[in-house]
Amino acid sequence: MAIPPKTTSLSTIIHRGGASGVTGSCHQLIANSESSLLIDCGLFQGDDAQQDSFDQLSIDFDISTVKALIVTHVHIDHIGRLPYLLAAGFSGPILCSKPSAKLLPLVIEDALKIGFTRDARLISQFLERVEQQLVPLDYAKWHTVEASPSINMKIKLQRAGHILGSSYVEVALREPHSKRRERVVFSGDLGAANAPLLPAPKSPSRADVLVLESTYGDRLHEGRSERAALLKRAIEKALDNKGTVIIPAFSIGRTQELLYELEGIIHRAGSDALWQSLEIIVDSPLASRFTRVYRELKPFWDDEAQKRLKAGRHPLNFDALYTVDSHETHEQTVRYLAESGRPAVVIAASGMCTGGRVVNYLKAMLGDPRHQVLFVGYQGAGTPGRDIQRFGAQGGWAMLDGERYDIRAGVTTISGYSAHADQRDLLNFIKRMRHWPREVKLVHGDTGAKRVLKAEIEALAHKAGCSISVVLPSEHE
Repeated sequence: MAIPPKTTSLSTIIHRGGASGVTGSCHQLIANSESSLLIDCGLFQGDDAQQDSFDQLSIDFDISTVKALIVTHVHIDHIGRLPYLLAAGFSGPILCSKPSAKLLPLVIEDALKIGFTRDARLISQFLERVEQQLVPLDYAKWHTVEASPSINMKIKLQRAGHILGSSYVEVALREPHSKRRERVVFSGDLGAANAPLLPAPKSPSRADVLVLESTYGDRLHEGRSERAALLKRAIEKALDNKGTVIIPAFSIGRTQELLYELEGIIHRAGSDALWQSLEIIVDSPLASRFTRVYRELKPFWDDEAQKRLKAGRHPLNFDALYTVDSHETHEQTVRYLAESGRPAVVIAASGMCTGGRVVNYLKAMLGDPRHQVLFVGYQGAGTPGRDIQRFGAQGGWAMLDGERYDIRAGVTTISGYSAHADQRDLLNFIKRMRHWPREVKLVHGDTGAKRVLKAEIEALAHKAGCSISVVLPSEHE
């Protein structure tokens, strides 16, 4: 390990979102007065979203110098402001990994239908424009964005292990006339170690400046076997009560990882009648579409998943798996499960219960102690998911679509299924670099998580006999 000597930075980073909270990620790296890069352009959610959200969504900064938008991954809090960016006049390349290029149009189409228009012609026109600007890149290969007499900018995408196609970004800057160089790394969202389906991220060899996510900077996840056991117990508890397990999950990433784990549990259960009679229901057309794309992109799965495939197993397409597409079938499924006691696990969006089909399941079942609500991902402050998670054990209540619903269903949280790295993973991302950064900017996290992680990074540096400046930036700083 080595620390680069302190030098005058070649770049300035302005955070256009994602610095003061967990959502809205958008970071502008400015090389000089003529050249900059935009890393992500995400939507604000939960408490991060302002009451008068239009001002927050509009692109109110100069984009004339932006040479490219780099998309780390296709979650809505990282790409949801793309329509506003294009409306503001951005016509440059949208750089992302090859899997992300397949997934991004699906996410944007859904976002347009929810937030803009359901006019098929307008949506088609917008998607055509996005497709024209998309530039899919291979992992681990340098791509030149700018080569001028004043600055040379190259980027390289590396696997981040968060969701399929997710990347962290290495930006290499060089001044041709002075030979000065700088390496800036944007983590995007890093995946947890030992996550299903995807290989864990490997650290870059070096970084002068690291912009690092901190979602779980203050805690550790359960281990793989422990969280699988917790998942199995939570489901069995609901089934013993003749109830349904409701899992609010993000359509992309979490849903597919859960299906993979559930296939494994069912496989290991063998002839156990309870598990053989269980139905796994994905009630989200978008999640179903993403799952089909995940199946198409099997070459990007990790070694463990490849072994399952070779053994003749189908971790994302097994016999107990059912999908619900039409709204009419959705309503019938909600009524049937609320009344029948049929053993089932329902995976439905949205992941923080802010909308989508999961809300109808919660309205029908939250007040019934037979059922279980199982959280497997981060619940942002100000979301119904956070309220259910926080007040469920106290017999509290939550607001859904403006109405109050008492919580009598069981509520369980398994943090190990988060697609985010935990504190140990984040520290290892730094520790395993050959040349440690001189500066770390912590973003994409609650204030408490960032402060705890800041102290841990400083302690890590102190133990190694070096100094790292750890900064907690704010928006537009």
